[in-house]
Amino acid sequence: MDFTPSEEEAAIEEITKQILDDRATHERLRQLDNDGVAIDTEIWALLADAGVVGASLPTSHGGAGLGFMATAVALEQVGAHAAPIPLLSTVVLAGMPIAQFGTDAQRDAWLPGLADGSVIGTAALTEAGTTAQHPTTEATPTADGFVLHGVKTLVPDGTEADVILVPARLGDGTVAVFVVTADSAGMVRHRVDTTTGRPEARIVLDGVAVTDDDRLGGPGSDGDRIIDWLQQRANAGLCMVMTGAAQASIELAADYTKQRQQFDRPIATFQAVTQRAGDSFIDTEGIRLTALQAAWRLDAGLPAAREVQIARYWAAEAGYRVVHAAVHVHGGVGVDRDYPLHRHFLLARQLELTLGNSEEHLSALGAAIAAHA
Repeated sequence: MDFTPSEEEAAIEEITKQILDDRATHERLRQLDNDGVAIDTEIWALLADAGVVGASLPTSHGGAGLGFMATAVALEQVGAHAAPIPLLSTVVLAGMPIAQFGTDAQRDAWLPGLADGSVIGTAALTEAGTTAQHPTTEATPTADGFVLHGVKTLVPDGTEADVILVPARLGDGTVAVFVVTADSAGMVRHRVDTTTGRPEARIVLDGVAVTDDDRLGGPGSDGDRIIDWLQQRANAGLCMVMTGAAQASIELAADYTKQRQQFDRPIATFQAVTQRAGDSFIDTEGIRLTALQAAWRLDAGLPAAREVQIARYWAAEAGYRVVHAAVHVHGGVGVDRDYPLHRHFLLARQLELTLGNSEEHLSALGAAIAAHA
């Protein structure tokens, strides 16, 4: 495997970094936090104009057709800057599934807007007490199609989205994924404040009318396959965001410990500090390697379920260690909201919770190894 970015992917990564270096400054992000802004529309527009948003979407609908890796490297930069932009939700949770599974009419209706950033998309995969493959949300047949009843929780960028992919259980027990406009009658969105301060949504579906034309892929499409395809890419994307957050944390720690002095020398020269820094570097490289491996295999069309599980374990477990070590070596400065580290710490903690705990990942990997043996 060669994870070296292609020229096009390197260009996407570089332009994303340039825009975020220039605009996603600590001062600007602090002002957005104070104003309660969920999405930085200025940065989002710049990334869309630069072709970052549409990089992985098909050229036939306004994208660049570069594949998943182009978005993956951009997501690492989003994590490194803790930028409040809906790249993961719009591209990975909405745009890519519609491009892969959508009908011609669905692609024509949604992909151009998703590619140019004028449409925000997401997917409502989470429900209390169950999984996306076994939703309690029901699609009840009507003369014109279906009506949706259920509650979706923790929908990323759900308060701002224009289009939402909604898995629902049909009468025969199978699952379908519906493409639902956010202003549909019967849909109520409630703001849910999260660890990072960026809101997610609790969405109540109370008789939302949809038709077979709104079913992703059309009548008879395999909802389980769509959800599995989507979740693998969403989790790989989250791991790439964690890579960026971990890298930014150790860079802040390195800069601080070289300047902070005790006993007339920088604390970076203390053995305990260098050990923490070395462990954090190794952990961050582990997060990066496993995340890139998962993203690369997905981009190449290879089986990647095991690799995604491994990446999730590393991101959740090692990401926690990295940001805690960074806060520790900073001392009290590390928890000061006037200093940027807290933003990466909160992002990493939310990513850890979203990805799931390490015991779950090890159990799943152990079961896979036993089954293979």
